Amino acid sequence: MCGGTGTRLESTHEKPLYPIDGTAMIDRVVTALRESGIETIYAAVSTNAPSTRSHLERAAGVMTIETSGDGYVPDLMAALERDDLSSPVLTVAADLPLLEASCIDRVLAAHGSGDGSRTVCVPAALKQRLGVSIDARLEPDDHLVPTGVNVVGDADDSTTMTDVYYDIRFAVNVNRLEDAGIAARRLRDRRTAGG
Repeated sequence: MCGGTGTRLESTHEKPLYPIDGTAMIDRVVTALRESGIETIYAAVSTNAPSTRSHLERAAGVMTIETSGDGYVPDLMAALERDDLSSPVLTVAADLPLLEASCIDRVLAAHGSGDGSRTVCVPAALKQRLGVSIDARLEPDDHLVPTGVNVVGDADDSTTMTDVYYDIRFAVNVNRLEDAGIAARRLRDRRTAGG
């Protein structure tokens, strides 16, 4: 999901192309997807981010889907209406630069062969401890924050599970410049620690 305007980031870069520790956020997410058990990668793009669309159209193994750019939910619904997509579909926001393949594989394993949907959340306390922004909370569990990672299952099955992970790789969504700085520091720390 990479078709938003990214106005909160206050940058001249389109949000998905914003560099975190020298690499565009979308490239970090695509790398995690490629190294995971995901079979096909589609990128939901819009006229809000034309450079992102061009960037992704040049990326090997990534197909783009044009959406309105009106927000996560409308763009997701437009993407899911395509005949060439079949459930389950894993959705990932482009603003998760710490995401790794093992995170994605853990979500896929939790979903298994189920038909329902899953919403991946982190505790609000984790985001507060890290100092990153909180822009939405899961209702009615206001102590949980959606991460932008979801599994959308069969439309005939309205079951939605909430998976909660205390994992910084899911917790750092880059919506503001302060979030970008925290993500870059975490990536440098990870590199220094050798992992």
